[in-house]
Amino acid sequence: MKDVFGKAILDFQEGNYTEDIITFSSLDEEDTIPVPYLFRVFKEMPKLEQEALKLCKGTILDIGCGAGSHSLYLQEKGHSVTALDYSKRAIETCSLRGIKNVVYTDIYSFKNQKFDTLLLLMNGIGIVGKLNNMSKFFDHIKTLMNPGAQILLDSSDIIYMFEEDEDGGVWVPDTGSYYGEIEFQMEYKKEKSDSFFWLYLDYKTLEMAAESNGFNCEIVRNGEHYDYLAKLWLK
Repeated sequence: MKDVFGKAILDFQEGNYTEDIITFSSLDEEDTIPVPYLFRVFKEMPKLEQEALKLCKGTILDIGCGAGSHSLYLQEKGHSVTALDYSKRAIETCSLRGIKNVVYTDIYSFKNQKFDTLLLLMNGIGIVGKLNNMSKFFDHIKTLMNPGAQILLDSSDIIYMFEEDEDGGVWVPDTGSYYGEIEFQMEYKKEKSDSFFWLYLDYKTLEMAAESNGFNCEIVRNGEHYDYLAKLWLK
């Protein structure tokens, strides 16, 4: 894939920031990702992220680390953290920021290491792409967990993005797919990424998927707008 996300991150790190990332989605929404936000410090993070970082314990795998802001904070707090991302430029940025343990790979190719905390923030569960990939994801993630390990993830129920009818119900197009499966494309400095699917999970759907794959699941904290932080651990 064209690494436009990583290019934007590395540009910012190297002082070449001039514009933000534009996103296009299957919901016909055009939006932007402010690149400086990816470099936020702890006090600038949402409460859900702050809570997740406080709950981290033992050895930590930061999955989809991006610019590495979460990993950097944890490292500065004395934790043993590994920052993993499928963006080569993002991982280069993490190294430039001083993160000691970095891995450039996709999560399914990462093997033979185990951790006490697996962290998926900024809707990190989105990497699963589609709901029917959840079992594959959970099967692999189990191989990366020490006894007693925890998964900390945040996500959102995007039901609010669909039209409400006169009776207060929500009209969701019948596409045959789960409504949280969103197709995205990114653009940065006139270069567009390939299209990809990103998954948003309402809590009940996450809970059912977790239970059916041998995990306990609980909400740690609800956010301000349909978002939440959840903790999962093996039964």
